[in-house]
Amino acid sequence: MDRLPDETAIDGEIVSVDESGRPSFNLLQNFGTAEAILFYAFDLPILNGTDLRPRPLEQRRALLRELMDNLTEPIRLSESFAVPASELLAAVRQQGL
Repeated sequence: MDRLPDETAIDGEIVSVDESGRPSFNLLQNFGTAEAILFYAFDLPILNGTDLRPRPLEQRRALLRELMDNLTEPIRLSESFAVPASELLAAVRQQGL
């Protein structure tokens, strides 16, 4: 994995997945048994010492997407979905997540 630029912060979430690739909070708590531990990046609040928080989230995510080209597993970009929250929650429940 290449390095991030100095004074850069990525916001995200650590997720543990089981053997089928499904997220598991229980495995995260007992990470020694996890198939994989991943970091899903969803925001770029600071880049090269510049505070990006005043910028719109869409701009920060565009910069993050560019930065992600230089990063490898276990860091992944957390995708956004252009659907109402109610539809997203219904899909999450349907999958048992």
